[in-house]
Amino acid sequence: MKIVMLHRWDVTCAEAILIQQKLRDKLVLGDEPGGAPPKTVAGADISYSRHSDLFFAVVLLFSYPALEVLEEACWMERVRFPYVPGLLSFREGPPLLRAFEGLSRTPDLAIFDGQGIAHPRGVGLASHMGLFIDVPTIGCAKTRLVGEYEPPGMDRGDLSELLYKGEPVGKVLRTKKNVRPLFVSPGHRIGREGAAEFVLSCCRGYRSPEPLRRAHLRVNELRIEHG
Repeated sequence: MKIVMLHRWDVTCAEAILIQQKLRDKLVLGDEPGGAPPKTVAGADISYSRHSDLFFAVVLLFSYPALEVLEEACWMERVRFPYVPGLLSFREGPPLLRAFEGLSRTPDLAIFDGQGIAHPRGVGLASHMGLFIDVPTIGCAKTRLVGEYEPPGMDRGDLSELLYKGEPVGKVLRTKKNVRPLFVSPGHRIGREGAAEFVLSCCRGYRSPEPLRRAHLRVNELRIEHG
């Protein structure tokens, strides 16, 4: 698939923050009117050892709504950008994009293990990658990065608003009864409601949506294989 190159990656932390601030204005947020339901969805994840700079990236392409695996693309490379909260896309983005380049077709939508606009500068991993791959993207995180919320109900599908500085930036979504919720935020070319609905529709009895769960399992297998 084709990747839109928006900026270089060999930057300082200060330059990375400026890039995020500029990219924020390029995001398109809201469900696309009249858009056809997606027929394919990608799940993308990264794995690395805590004391290593070798990163592994996997993108799995699924049919939707059946969620059958259609294609797999992998990449590994050494990453030089430091670990800085709020700038993780500058570590994880390059190998993820190389994995996406390995797909023979472009997904209709992609889910990332990370944040969308629920981010200090509104450009988490899913938003950042959405601008590069130019498809609707969703951030689906197990932990909160920013914002306040009221706990949702305990049943599957219960949700509440995630607010940051008084503005809604995502949903706190219960994907399985009596299990901790996920923090779902739009990345690019999708809205809060649509993102939460789509994530829930991809859950198959586990806390994580199936595209992310399967990508997580595969990328850890890849890391172990090369360990």
